[in-house]
Amino acid sequence: MKGILLTNNGDIIDNSAAKEAVAEVTQGVVEETMNFQKYLNDHIPDLITFGLKVVLAIVFFFIGRKIITWIRKIVRKSFERSNADKGVEQFVDSLLKFFLYAILLFSIVTKFGVESSSIAALIASGGVAIGLAVQGSLSNFAGGVLILLLKPFVVGDYIIEDNHKNEGTVKEIQIFYTKLSTVDNKTIIIPNGTLANTSLTNVTAKEVRRLEIKVGISYDSDLRKAKKILAEILDREEKILKEDEVLIYVDDLADSSVQIGIRAWVKTDDYWPVRWKLLEEIKLTFDREGIEIPYPQMKVHMKECES
Repeated sequence: MKGILLTNNGDIIDNSAAKEAVAEVTQGVVEETMNFQKYLNDHIPDLITFGLKVVLAIVFFFIGRKIITWIRKIVRKSFERSNADKGVEQFVDSLLKFFLYAILLFSIVTKFGVESSSIAALIASGGVAIGLAVQGSLSNFAGGVLILLLKPFVVGDYIIEDNHKNEGTVKEIQIFYTKLSTVDNKTIIIPNGTLANTSLTNVTAKEVRRLEIKVGISYDSDLRKAKKILAEILDREEKILKEDEVLIYVDDLADSSVQIGIRAWVKTDDYWPVRWKLLEEIKLTFDREGIEIPYPQMKVHMKECES
């Protein structure tokens, strides 16, 4: 029975055929190992060169980033010394950052052996697709330029975007977007294209602002006394600009009240504090002097029917 093997199932296998199969598999593994080793030996210099390029690219990127930060810092200080508009400073800073990083990445790519002509050809061939993809961004960029040139608002102004009723204080004018801060400390980001192509209200564009308040008194109250009280309240308020016109007038004879209007001028920064203070003082003084401020109410008259 030499040269014959029995399996657990009782099958008969030729021992010499099994040895040949094992030898073939072993030879195949050895050949693959030798081929892989030969490949490594042939390409180790290329792999080392590529690894060095990757390391140098990373080092170059971090050095370039430091240089970009340094350049931006110098430009910002130059704007600060020249007392330039804050919005112009922010816009130029974001634009400079974009182009400097683009140059840095372009330089790193060329260091890997990619020809600059190939990159230019790639950009040219994809120009139409890129243009369609970024047409909204280009519109926002153009809107940012128009905002800086025409100055419908500057950093620090309180604006109301009339289309979507977004409002807040302008904090940043960037290359594509403008950031607003609301009174409850939320941040609203609006595309520059939207702000450049829609109407908006600049609340703080002027140094002074007209304060207008309307208050109603009942028909039974003394109108002259009410107007005199309002005049005294306005005269006591130091933040009312006395050199400008102050008006107290009857605005309307409404269904249930006589509407008295007040018009005065205050500094823009004082508008809301003065308004809140006057409304409170008017209510307390009218209550003390017996001037009734009516509110909507319904009177029902019951009539008995004769049986």
